[in-house]
Order: sequence, then structure tokens, then C-alpha cells
Amino acid sequence: MNQSLFTSPISTGLLANRYQLKQLIGSGGMGEVFLANDILLGGIPVAIKFLTQTFVNTKMQQDFAREALMSAALSQKSLHIVRAYDYGINEQGKPYYVMEYLSGKSLKDLIPLPLPMFLTLCRQICLGLQCAHQGINIDGKICPLVHRDIKPANILVIPDPILGQLVKILDFGIARFLNYTSTASTSRGFNGTLPYCSPEQLDGEKLDSCSDIYSLGVMMFEMLTGKKPWQPETDYFGAWYKAHHFEQPKAIADIKPTLEVPEKLNHLIMSCLAKKASDRPQNIAQVLEVLNSLEQPNYPSLPTILAPTSIVTPPLYSGLPITVEQSCQQLLWPENKPIQEIVFPQLLDTAQASMTALWLMLPKEEIKKYALSTRYNQFIFMTSPHPMLLWVTVLYNRQLAPKWLPCYLDMQNPQNLRLVSFLAENERYPLIFFTLEAPHSCTNVLTSGIEPTQRQMLKTWMEQCHSLPAASQLQLSKQLLKQQYKQMQSRILQYLESEPLVVLSGSI
Repeated sequence: MNQSLFTSPISTGLLANRYQLKQLIGSGGMGEVFLANDILLGGIPVAIKFLTQTFVNTKMQQDFAREALMSAALSQKSLHIVRAYDYGINEQGKPYYVMEYLSGKSLKDLIPLPLPMFLTLCRQICLGLQCAHQGINIDGKICPLVHRDIKPANILVIPDPILGQLVKILDFGIARFLNYTSTASTSRGFNGTLPYCSPEQLDGEKLDSCSDIYSLGVMMFEMLTGKKPWQPETDYFGAWYKAHHFEQPKAIADIKPTLEVPEKLNHLIMSCLAKKASDRPQNIAQVLEVLNSLEQPNYPSLPTILAPTSIVTPPLYSGLPITVEQSCQQLLWPENKPIQEIVFPQLLDTAQASMTALWLMLPKEEIKKYALSTRYNQFIFMTSPHPMLLWVTVLYNRQLAPKWLPCYLDMQNPQNLRLVSFLAENERYPLIFFTLEAPHSCTNVLTSGIEPTQRQMLKTWMEQCHSLPAASQLQLSKQLLKQQYKQMQSRILQYLESEPLVVLSGSI
């Protein structure tokens, strides 16, 4: 790695009176990345990217500031886009932006991939792209973002306790900025990466999401085969221009005859590689629809079955000790809670036991309908930027819409820590139903099981919470967890619909 471009920041050691630069950790066509400590936030590690672009006038600085702000705003909307925290210009006029520091592997170092891993990573990449293409609100106007440089080197794959493998897309908004500020001709001032560029990008045309979809097609081909769809004799602009405009992509079967690729997936990749933007999928949702249809029912992040026990539960029998159930039926709806359809966790103290329970209010007829239902649960924990637990319970009946019962728990709140502690100690937790109609009495009690691996995971998360530094970004963590919750709902339903009526539980 060549450190000569940025010797000044390293020699001074401190950037913007805040970031203690440590060492060069990566370099590429767009610039170089340094590991640094944010001394303003107690020395937490961050990654700082210095761009190759040099600012020579005020307008360029304003343009970069706008792109950096858009990139930062976008990164708060999706779990699959690297979070950007700060930006600036150093004394030499080099723009930089500050990102979360992530320890993982570049996708380019992992390919070719087996099909299950390919589907897992592609789906996450598409979710990040979809979020960007849908746009962000800037001064009351929705501004869609096109990446313009989708390639394996801009995809980071990191170990994650929730998903197993978490995709992060790098450099959103920055590629757009570099293209936007380029004043040279297309061939000489081109800032994209030639093997992944759409024909319209090479022509210098205005780009939309279909250009990213073309680059995604090139990358998907490479993820499966380890090769690109074209292999021109040289890497010069003219050779790639000819390939993208006039040469048909090679067939996956010709590159890797032993690879069994579903016909739907093969057709998807080839359609993404269409020369005309109008012949490609017109949005990422169309790509996701195909990928979702190819995912297996035992998708790795889906939960596991607790016990193959059919639910034939009389409405007023929960499986709890009879004295505990009787105590539940005598409970009154808390005066500080609104009279509406809500769910919240609360500690249940009886002479026999203390346990965490879910209290929920529903119309009387709904309570009757869900008395015989599959109960399913998952727990998702996020340590950063703010420690938070998402506890999801689902009541599932094939004749009814699923009833989703999510609870978001701030894990810096001592009361919530106590709730989670009792969850980890008990094999089951009660669901206590109160009627929406007066007198708002308890009419039913059900339970959902927590398998041993879940309980151990909860205990591990509790231990982690005690060692985490104080944080103040509660809403950001909640927003990220809401995204993850929304993304997993369809997979949960697919799983529940394929199973007999059993008590289910899971954790991711």
C-alpha cells in the first residue's frame, strides 16, 4: 500500500482536532482509508476515507458537503449501508468522510460463492440498494440516490450475531459526487469501474436505478462463477466500451459447467445485463421478488422449532401453574396505560413465581379467535449505536391475519434489564389478554416457550450490556431494528405457512 499521498495527516496525527489517525488500512481508485480513534467520543475506532479528488473552489466544497450529508442521511435508513458520521476537508484540500469502523471481508475476497450464501448476500445488497433508490427527504424533496460504482470491492461482509453474515455497501453518494465534479471527457475523466459500468454510464448519460441494476447483474454473475460476463483483450476504456455496448455476456453454464443455477436466477442475471435500460428489471423490488422465491424454507436466519407439540389449548388453560394462571385472571389493566390495542412487557409477581409477561389489549372477539393459535417468538439484540432488544411474539392462525406483537427494550434501562433477566430464567412467558371493551378484564392467558439456546443467548446479551459504554442514540437503534423486523416478517410467514400448527420460537 502506498502511503505517500497522505503523509501530512499521518504526520500531524490529529484531524479536525478530533480524529487521531492510526494507520492506513485500505486503498483504491477513490482514495485511501485510515483507522482512527474519535477522541471526542472516548476513543472509539472509526474509519476515515480521504478521496483522491482535490477541492479547488468553494462550489466543489459545497457539492461535496451536500453529497456527504445525503450519504450520511441514507446510512441511517438502512442496516446494509455503511454509516457515515462526519465529513470535512483537510489542510491540503483533500475531502474526507468518517464512517463506522467494521471488521470484515471484502466480497471480492469471498467469490465465487455457493448458491445459499449467494442468495443471502444478494438479498441484503438489494435491500440496501432499494433503500437508496427510494430516496431520502432533503428540504421537503425526495432525492433518489444511484450508487454508480456497485462492485465486489464496495461490498463488505462482516460477522453478525443477528444475521450470521451482514452486508454493508460502501461509498454511497461519493461515486456520484466524483462523477458530478469531473470536468474531463468521458473516456479520460471517467470515475466508475469499467467492468461493472452500464452502457449509459459509459456514454455519460443521466443515470437512474437501472444503471445500478446492470452493475448488480455483472456482480451477481461474478459472485457465482468467479469470472466477469465479458473478458476483453485489454482493460482499456475502448475495450470495455465495446464489450458493454455490443458484445453479449457469456453464459454462466459456459463459464462454470458444474454449477447448477436455477433457471429463474439465470434469467434474472441475464435480464439485468440487458444493453437497453428498458429491457432490465425496472426496480430492485423486481430483483428481490425473484431472489425471495429462490430462498429455501430453512433459510439460515429463520428460527428453530421449539417442540413439535400441536396446540389444542382450551381458551382458559395456559400451561402455567394453576395458581399463577388464577393470579393473572385477577389482574387489572394498569391505569397509566391507554385503552387501545397495545402490547407491553411487565413483570408478574406472584407468591409462586416472578416472571416476565406480555400484557395486551384486543377486542373480545379477536381474543377468542387467537385462543387456538401457533405462538412463535424471536429475539434480536443490537449493541450499537445504542443497546436495544427487539422481542417479537407472533400469534398465527391460518384462517386469520397474523398478530404481530413487537416490544423494543432499551437495554440501558435497569427495569428492562430485570425483565430480560426473568425471561432468561423461565422456560415460558405468559401472554395476558385484556378486553378492549369495558370493564377491560383479563379473559385469557396463553404462553410461549423459550428454548434453552434462546435463554442462554439472552443471558449472554445481558452480560454484554453491563460492559457497554453509555449511549444516547436510542431512536437510531430502534429505527434500525424496525428495518430488520420488517425484513424478516415475510420469511417468518413463509416458514409458519409451511409448518404444522406447533409452538415455535427462535432467536437471531
